[in-house]
Amino acid sequence: MRRVVIVYGLISGVIAGALMWILVTFVKNGSISFDSGVTWGYATMIVALSLVFFGVKSYRDTYGGQITFLKGVQVGILISLISAVCYAATWEVYHRTGLGQEFIQKYTVYYLDKMKQDGASETDIDKARAEGEQFMALYNNFFVRFGMTLMEILPVGVIVTLVSAALLRKREVLPAEPA
Repeated sequence: MRRVVIVYGLISGVIAGALMWILVTFVKNGSISFDSGVTWGYATMIVALSLVFFGVKSYRDTYGGQITFLKGVQVGILISLISAVCYAATWEVYHRTGLGQEFIQKYTVYYLDKMKQDGASETDIDKARAEGEQFMALYNNFFVRFGMTLMEILPVGVIVTLVSAALLRKREVLPAEPA
């Protein structure tokens, strides 16, 4: 199981990190709006975490042609965890280059401008600005930032894992090809 989990987890993590880096670059330069960036972000996570399905299938096919739901969940969660750590490490590299801080500053300006356009009062805007400054002080802590980044992708990994384990516990779903 270790080999399947590590291989699929690392491949998924590399894909998740690369797609995140590309997406943040497109959002930062204005090719993709901040509003649609969230949708694109979760779509890229699903693409990267599709390797959970293939990892669980590989494990099933390699070890007897069947898998229980719980074993599928175990394999999928471990793949998701490795992928999430790679994703968070990629954000950490991006953030430490200064590009991540620039991205967050641009998002803050966008968010406050959007509040103005939506007719928010100056009091509400000032309150949001103060909350943003408090958040940034907290976000400067490595452990908080890393944990928050993990929590972006891990819920998606759990959902993909549960669906994969439920589908692949049935032998009829993409059966292994006879040797």
